[in-house]
Amino acid sequence: MTLDAVLAFCALCLLLELTPGPNTFLVLRHSLHGARAGVVTALGSALGALVWASAVAVGLAALLERSAQAYQVLKVAGGCYLVHLGVRTFLAHRRASSGEPLTAAAPRMPTAFRSGLVSCVLNPKVGLFFLAVVPQFVPAGAGARGTLLLGALEAGVALLYLTVLSHVAARAVEWIRRPRVTRTLDRVSAAVLTAFGVGTIAGAR
Repeated sequence: MTLDAVLAFCALCLLLELTPGPNTFLVLRHSLHGARAGVVTALGSALGALVWASAVAVGLAALLERSAQAYQVLKVAGGCYLVHLGVRTFLAHRRASSGEPLTAAAPRMPTAFRSGLVSCVLNPKVGLFFLAVVPQFVPAGAGARGTLLLGALEAGVALLYLTVLSHVAARAVEWIRRPRVTRTLDRVSAAVLTAFGVGTIAGAR
């Protein structure tokens, strides 16, 4: 694979990351409680991309291309998970508002990692990206190894971008850290995640 092809693929991955999606808002939501939580979420998302790359390499993800029902099931599952995250965020915010310390809404690291991983794995658009776009960059004869290599590149680009986003968001929160602002951002992130989930479920019909 030539250097020009690698750079072109990385540029495409970065362009896709710049388009806001569920993982972006998950990272932003967790970064409200510190850059570390956002970075851990980004690590989960990057691992999810590697899972998709592996699925494509062994031919499992081709089911999405051949079966509209499989695509819809995965899309509904992903939407339900996002709704679950949004509702859980809202309930955590309500508990904090009822008198519990604000830090009670802060995510634990395993929870942050799992949310990034599951959100990416249950996002069929990531699978379709590896099915439709990645093969165009895989060198002739590279086969599964080429797909896994490009998957690692995509995961690396996503991790780098989301890590930078985590630190920027955490620094911004530290700059304007006030209980009222944090509560508002929690409510907004809960609403956005829920809206993503509902929209995903509706789009699967």
